[in-house]
Amino acid sequence: MLAVAQIDYIRYEVNHTGETYASVARKMGVDSRTVSKYANQETFEKREKQKRKARVMDPVKPIIDQWITEDLKKKKKYQRTAKKIYEQLRDFHGFTGSDRTVRQYVSQRKKELKDSLTDAALPLESVAGTAQVDFGTAPFKYESEVIDLPFLVMSFPYSNSFYFQVFPSENTECFGMSTVF
Repeated sequence: MLAVAQIDYIRYEVNHTGETYASVARKMGVDSRTVSKYANQETFEKREKQKRKARVMDPVKPIIDQWITEDLKKKKKYQRTAKKIYEQLRDFHGFTGSDRTVRQYVSQRKKELKDSLTDAALPLESVAGTAQVDFGTAPFKYESEVIDLPFLVMSFPYSNSFYFQVFPSENTECFGMSTVF
C-alpha cells in the first residue's frame, strides 16, 4: 500500500504532466500496474482501523465506565484519578494490566462521556427584569469578633450582576429597611 503523498504524485504525473505509467513506475520503484491502478482510480476507500480484542482490559471496562459515570456526578475534588482507578482494579479485581493502559482508557472514556454530556446541555436564557433571591447565614467578622449573620443575595441573570446585603437579624423589618434601587 502506498502513502497518500505517493498516490497523489502518481496521479499528478500521469494525469497532468502526461508521463507514462512505465516512466513513473521507474522513478518510484514500483510496478507499472500499480501506477496504472492509482492513476485511474477515482476515489479512495479508507480502510477501517483494525480492532483487536483487549484481553486484559475488556473484563474491567464496564467497571471503569461505571466508576467514571459515578465520578462525573461528583465534584472534581472527589473524583477518582486514573492512578486511583488502576490501584483499585489491581487491589480489588485482580487486574494484571499496566497502569498506562488504564490511564489511556480512562482519558479516552472521560472525553467521550463529557462530550456526550455537553451535547445534551441547553443554553440558559435570561429575561430582562427578572431576579433570583436567596437568604442565608454566614460568619462575618464584626468588631474583631466572628459572628453568624443573616444575609440576602439578589442576582440579576440578564445583566449578570447582583445585590448583597447583611442584616442584623432575620425579621421583616430588616427586609423592609433594605433598598434595592
